[in-house]
Amino acid sequence: MAYAHLARRMSAAVLMAALAAGPALAQQVPATRGEIALSFSGVVKVAAPSVVSIYATKVVERRVSPFAGDPMFERLFRDFGATRPEVQNSLGSGVIVGVEGLVVSNYHVVEGAQEITVLLQDRRQLRARVVLADQDNDLAVLRLEGAEGLPAITLRDSDEVEVGDLVLAIGNPFGLDQTVSMGIISALSRSAISVGDGRGYFLQTDAAINPGNSGGALVDHQGRLVGINTAILSQSGGSNGVGFAIPSNLVRAVVAQAAEGKDRFMRPWAGVTGQAVDGTLSESLGLSHPEGVLISGLHPASPFAAAGLRSGDLVRSLQGHVVNGPAEMIYRMSELGIGERAKVVYRRGGQDLEAEVEMILPPDSPARDPRRLGRDAGPLQGLEVVRLNPLVQEEMKLQVTLPGAVVVSAVAGWAAEAGLRPRDLLVAINGREVSSPEAAEQAAQAEAGRGTRSWAVSVVREGRPITLRFRT
Repeated sequence: MAYAHLARRMSAAVLMAALAAGPALAQQVPATRGEIALSFSGVVKVAAPSVVSIYATKVVERRVSPFAGDPMFERLFRDFGATRPEVQNSLGSGVIVGVEGLVVSNYHVVEGAQEITVLLQDRRQLRARVVLADQDNDLAVLRLEGAEGLPAITLRDSDEVEVGDLVLAIGNPFGLDQTVSMGIISALSRSAISVGDGRGYFLQTDAAINPGNSGGALVDHQGRLVGINTAILSQSGGSNGVGFAIPSNLVRAVVAQAAEGKDRFMRPWAGVTGQAVDGTLSESLGLSHPEGVLISGLHPASPFAAAGLRSGDLVRSLQGHVVNGPAEMIYRMSELGIGERAKVVYRRGGQDLEAEVEMILPPDSPARDPRRLGRDAGPLQGLEVVRLNPLVQEEMKLQVTLPGAVVVSAVAGWAAEAGLRPRDLLVAINGREVSSPEAAEQAAQAEAGRGTRSWAVSVVREGRPITLRFRT
């Protein structure tokens, strides 16, 4: 009876505060009006001045068809018509992370923008430019022009965050003025969500996140940055209580590189092919539960190979953090940064072993050997190719590790008609193996020299082997 009477007297806010603060506070009875009228206004006053609105403008070429709206000819002539410039505007949020005017936001908010305006909480408007762009992690760092002494937010160690922690999402949803929503951390290490061109590693929250919140702050009960709000899982486009934020530790690593003058985020290279361990695989490995990343292949120059790991090894943790998939492993490496060394625990033959792995950039070797095929290459004339190496693979976001020649430029003529595209990896021309740009050039010259009319070009595109056939 006493507990029920107490519950009726306490407001919903006090109950939430009691649960968040732990058993000691849960046993206390609110004795003052201040305790009953619990508020998060103090947290908002600390964090909100660091959250900004971002207005980005870009000009795109839009094709105009004279058959638009015609039920018969619109589809038939869908590629017909001139283009005209069209101005597109996007709205998002950002967070001040440096007193010298550094602001972090989402890449998709400022992608391709020719003009960026940032609105501060005090209503000042400042121009900004992108100083670092990282499409894979959907992060961008901006520098405000003519800004000094700005209220930079404090970044928390996101590895300290736990499921159930109270958080506030601050941003500018739907173009409204700064808005605050409350929730909790719903889950950690979400790595199956695609944002942009890559898969990320996210904190999940039920704090309301809507369009316009992208790039805004997710803060803890002290106003410290926990993550950058980046995506929602929704069929309607509105918040359904499933939002995702990029952890602050990765944000810290990206901002550090921007402060050093880098214009793109350089993440350590693993040179490893692996897979997450599921229930069936864990049984065959003799594990009590699924965990870790099973290595299926290593590049000869991989730092993991240099540390003594090999195919069949199971990576269990990196720098003390459990890894349950390739995305988590790359995230942990990205947190550390280039030049650091990571302690790796791995299992081999039923025993746990340790190694130190150096965080390195993907090597630009063997040499790229760029070549442009000449007239003696027949219908492949003008094709520009380079050798596939780890850095080329990283730059072009290729999943293949086979030897070959990668198409790096726009394709014209017969090759374009056959469907050859940039990022295609040439592996054979009319049955002649292609293992390098030189081999591609020699194969094309040999076939053209004997007057070949029928051509078959074998490529790997997005991980799939394809043969393109055409006749000249």
